[in-house]
Amino acid sequence: MLALGKLLELTLADHEPAAKIQLTQEGVRLRWLTEGALEVTPPAAVDTGLDLLLSAGIHGNETAPIELLDLLLHEIARGELKPRARLLFLFGNPEAMRRGERYVEQDINRLFNGRHEQSSGREALRAGELERLAANFFAQPGRRRLHYDLHTAIRGSKIEQFALYPWAEGRRHSALELARLHAAGIEAVLLQNKPSITFSAYTYAALGAEAFTLELGKARPFGQNQAVNLDRLANHLRALIAGSEPPVEPADVQHLQLFAVAREVIKHSDAFQLHLPQDIENFTELPQGYLLAEDIAGTRWVVEEEGARVIFPNPRVQNGLRAAILIVPADAAQLA
Repeated sequence: MLALGKLLELTLADHEPAAKIQLTQEGVRLRWLTEGALEVTPPAAVDTGLDLLLSAGIHGNETAPIELLDLLLHEIARGELKPRARLLFLFGNPEAMRRGERYVEQDINRLFNGRHEQSSGREALRAGELERLAANFFAQPGRRRLHYDLHTAIRGSKIEQFALYPWAEGRRHSALELARLHAAGIEAVLLQNKPSITFSAYTYAALGAEAFTLELGKARPFGQNQAVNLDRLANHLRALIAGSEPPVEPADVQHLQLFAVAREVIKHSDAFQLHLPQDIENFTELPQGYLLAEDIAGTRWVVEEEGARVIFPNPRVQNGLRAAILIVPADAAQLA
């Protein structure tokens, strides 16, 4: 196997390879760009015109997606998986991965779309680097741009594998891309309705890619992901990489559960209280009238929406950041 296919091993060891470029027998080029970043380029004669960015490890303790990208890279480096798309593999937060922690100083997935310029430290610098890597990768005109940012969640979920679809002014969410996600095993999609500061929101809004944050189960340490079944996603990614994706129809989106953001609960101060059990799962339904959270100056969040559910509840975020999202069922009529 080509040594550059061991990107995870190199990243965890904090080792820079001596050889930055290697070729498979079929002429596929692997190029090490920087820590945790590898570009894969197929021969021009077989290139399908797809630029596919696959990122994981934005949170260092979310290991199942990291192991999935490692598996795909090994298959490419051994010549078993023959790319016909340009690929960029990114391990987002190498130091947090080495420590087995979510982040070192601050959540890197809250530092995109300009936020890193207002901050400092390790994660802020890395967010800026990830933006540059993605922008350079997606710089070629006339090609299809797709980004999957792979995560696992802090807590359990009533819907285990789901996606967040970013929003940008003047663009509509694509039924065809959602049908592809359904084929990959994704059960539900949250259609966002305002700008965000995550990595996928950056590539969607600033770089024109179709981009998704994929939540793929609960975060566990390396080697303990047997309960996370990513077979359908792995096969979907192999098909995209090899240019062998079976046809999908936009009508297939009818099999997905679609949700829209009703409200975000923002933590304003250290007095913030989130009135939810510590072990509550994502997509738990909340009754109308439920007092969800309280903060300074008599601020109260009361559930008013019918069929409301909560995702990503986390009262320990920094002040000024989102502590929970209230979502409601959405209509496929919103899709392009």
